[in-house]
Amino acid sequence: NTFQTWTLFLAEGSFYSWFTEEKLGQAEKTELDAHFENLLARADCTKNWTEKILRQTEVLLQPNPSARVEEFLYEKLDRKVPSRVTNGELLAQYMTEAANDFGPGTPYGKTLIKVGETQRRLGAAERDFIHSASINFLTPLRNFLEGDWRTISKERRILQNRRLDLDACKARLKKAKAAEAKAAAVPDFQETRPRNYVLSASASALWSDEVEKAEHELRLTQTEFDRQAEVTRLLLEGISSTHVNHLRCLHEFVESQTNYYAQCYQYMLDLQKQLGRFSGTFVGNAESTSPPAATSPPAVAAATLPAVPTIPVVPTIVGVPNTVAESVLNPNEVKPPASGTRKARVLYDYEAADSTELALLADEMITVYSLPGMDPDWLIGERGNQKGKVPVTYLELLS
Repeated sequence: NTFQTWTLFLAEGSFYSWFTEEKLGQAEKTELDAHFENLLARADCTKNWTEKILRQTEVLLQPNPSARVEEFLYEKLDRKVPSRVTNGELLAQYMTEAANDFGPGTPYGKTLIKVGETQRRLGAAERDFIHSASINFLTPLRNFLEGDWRTISKERRILQNRRLDLDACKARLKKAKAAEAKAAAVPDFQETRPRNYVLSASASALWSDEVEKAEHELRLTQTEFDRQAEVTRLLLEGISSTHVNHLRCLHEFVESQTNYYAQCYQYMLDLQKQLGRFSGTFVGNAESTSPPAATSPPAVAAATLPAVPTIPVVPTIVGVPNTVAESVLNPNEVKPPASGTRKARVLYDYEAADSTELALLADEMITVYSLPGMDPDWLIGERGNQKGKVPVTYLELLS
């Protein structure tokens, strides 16, 4: 009985003994094949970078950390996030209220209203972009981390436990075989106590049973390990499908961002045109003839357009026609300079606002030149017999 109790103690304690020995580097560990290890490394890499991209995209869409925490709490409480006014919409509200106080009929009030309306449109475009990016990009990334990755992690933990069980069974079988071989050794019959032979035969039989039990348990554990390894492998191979899905979502995110910036660009161009048309109605300091920094010509335009002799610009006075401005506003009556014309490629479609402007189509080639006293943001464009003003920002000037 004492011997059987000791044998059972050894069998039950083999797992803990093996686990300690493995941690100390003294026990054999079942190694996974190279393909499986590569799948594990790829899955870990996907998880880590998905987390980083998700977090940074959230920062891009919502730079305010307090607002992000609030949205996170609402999401965890499964409650709808309250609508939040964007910065552009808030600025538009302030500008409109200021215009009402200053007088909507004054030059400053009119401009505040126009700029405020553009800021409101920019804020609405930002809201649409954030909503689109959240649905088409953030949600799939978050679903992967909270769904597929959790399943993969759970199955990996089960596989790790199966491997520990398998290695414990191998260690148990190894020790049982060693004990059986030691017990089966031929005793010394010349001893004065021949009962040693009987004890040796009894121990050998007990260890033979223990070996059979260990082999049977090893077969069962190996089967469970192989089954769990196959389940985990199939999940890990699904990472390729995850990459394909995230690639599609990335394209949708880029498309949403492109549409957003294109809208913003178009809104600002429209605002610039509106302010440019009404610039003659604002009476400023006649001594200040230098244009403000916001309306100065782009550096690229100044570098690529040849110099044209200029004439003094006469400040606009309400009620008094400006002959230079009138000549510029009638491009059909002006003649191109003897030198200074350039070729330009149209970057975007442009719809003419009136008869003084020239409608443009993307990728077409036109001839452009500047006239003395012209707004630096505009050029005269010619296409065959057609002539009119064109915005510089829509053109790529060629050498």
